Amino acid sequence: MSQLRIAVLNASHRDENTTRNFRRELDASLAEFDVTEGSLPETFDFDGAVVTGSRSSVYWDEEWIPPTKEWVGEAIERDIPFLGICWGHQLLADVLGGTVEDMGTYEVGYSEIEHSGESRLFDGISREFTAFTSHADEVSDLPSGSEPLAKNHYSNHGFRKDRVFGLQFHPEYDTKTARELVHRKELSDERRESVLTEITEENYQKACEAKLVFENFLEYVRELQSMEATAEPGSRPERTSS
Repeated sequence: MSQLRIAVLNASHRDENTTRNFRRELDASLAEFDVTEGSLPETFDFDGAVVTGSRSSVYWDEEWIPPTKEWVGEAIERDIPFLGICWGHQLLADVLGGTVEDMGTYEVGYSEIEHSGESRLFDGISREFTAFTSHADEVSDLPSGSEPLAKNHYSNHGFRKDRVFGLQFHPEYDTKTARELVHRKELSDERRESVLTEITEENYQKACEAKLVFENFLEYVRELQSMEATAEPGSRPERTSS
């Protein structure tokens, strides 16, 4: 079986950890684009796309954000499956008509999250699971017609609309990424030490369960390919279940 072709829209402002993490977690042929530097795919010849986290906010006035939204919107119209992580989750929600806002607090560290149990994206993942989080913005209103997939007491942590999936948490993080993020954030000394104390091998191993979302997303993309390969010419296959 040939590898899936996945476009990775990297919005991390050249954070080398992001490239390493997604290359490790996505078992596919990846084409990475630094969208913060204005690099976007010239075509839509991909089996799927992933949008990473970012140090920016979706609603900031930065010149690279509108063209990124435009490409993503057209790709969604062309039925390319998407997975968004953290900022990517928020960007996809925004493009689809949802609302992204500052939630007035900052969630950071290993958090407990609960998924609905109704989405194949969470196959093999405990209903209540651990994942690393880092966000001050939230999707406060989901896009019309979307389905909430996961949440905790801070915010929505996952949604799906048609072939688009968004996740607020960071399943791709390793301990190196987590520690470096915490050190560069403006936190009180007490909170920084508290979060750093949580970044242990034990907590990381607990959070590894959530990495299954990447495998599940790629399997979903493969199923779409199979359906489209067997569909009648000119017809459009039914969307598979969430």
